[in-house]
Amino acid sequence: MAKKLHTGRSRNDQMALDLRLWMRDEIIHIEEQVCSVQEKILQHAEDTVDVPMAAFTHLQHAQPIPLAHHLLAYVEMFERDSERLLGCYARVNELPLGAGAVAGTSIPIDREFTARLLGFDTITHNSVDAVSNRDFCMEFLSTLSILMVHLSRLAEEWTWWASPEFGYLDIDEAFCTGSSILPQKKNPDALELIRGKAGRVFGDLMQMLTVMKGLPLAYNRDLQEDKEAIFDAADTVRAALEALVPLVAHTTFNKERITASSEHDLTDATSLTEYLVMKKVPFRDAHRIVGRLVARCLGERTSLQDLELKDFQAASPKIEDDVYDVLGVDNCLRRYHGVGSANPRNVRRELARWRRLFEK
Repeated sequence: MAKKLHTGRSRNDQMALDLRLWMRDEIIHIEEQVCSVQEKILQHAEDTVDVPMAAFTHLQHAQPIPLAHHLLAYVEMFERDSERLLGCYARVNELPLGAGAVAGTSIPIDREFTARLLGFDTITHNSVDAVSNRDFCMEFLSTLSILMVHLSRLAEEWTWWASPEFGYLDIDEAFCTGSSILPQKKNPDALELIRGKAGRVFGDLMQMLTVMKGLPLAYNRDLQEDKEAIFDAADTVRAALEALVPLVAHTTFNKERITASSEHDLTDATSLTEYLVMKKVPFRDAHRIVGRLVARCLGERTSLQDLELKDFQAASPKIEDDVYDVLGVDNCLRRYHGVGSANPRNVRRELARWRRLFEK
């Protein structure tokens, strides 16, 4: 019986099949890990919807938002990774078996029946492409590379946030190391390793792209180089996610420090600008008016809320005593409008939406 196993088959289509079988399992496992990271971040977001922070652009304080809104940005980011993984799975889940070496076989096989037995959604439709196609490998590596970009961005940001200059969060000691010479150090090594491993996965993608770029149809021995890249990338990503899930779960946010950072940096300047716009002041004029008020506050080391009404009216007669209803962190948050905004009501709706999704 064993001698018949090769009937109607070639190493070429069998290897393409084996790669797809292996990759299906890897994609599901990695996607489940991504969901676990999302779940841990969501738990922190649910606990910080009432914690204001200064959102950053250019690493400078921009506008106040709930910390939960910032954390949900990562949940959104990883959701796209999850969708890409599942999309990749759909293209992996095509049966190449039956393509033979390059032209198929004269033996009357039933490829659809084999596909059903092996759990494939469909079969490939061109025998030449079936044995030479490694698009699914490139797509897998591309998807993992984008995922590693996102893991690296979180690792970079949380490394900053764990520093004394920020003091936004504390990472459990299980994911840190000390220094060989500095006894006070608590280095966020796990995050740094995740950040560093991103480059390794990018290299795996470039290796695969380079192998494929000059291959004529159909099968060529060069294709044996695909396995080193995809195996290494999968191992690296799984290890990064296995470290990140418990790290996120055991990270503590310094809510008082984060809140304090949002209160003294003139992050309500945009709210004042939009207030003037609503008073029919052209935006560029409003921007210039508020810019002068901001310069004054910086010089006097005070806030916009501390200015007297006469100071505002000297800058623009359009400003009335209702200006104080738009200044300050709480007023800024309350006035954000629209789906996707940082208004706490919207953030709570998003939290509820995500919780329903994860409970399905």
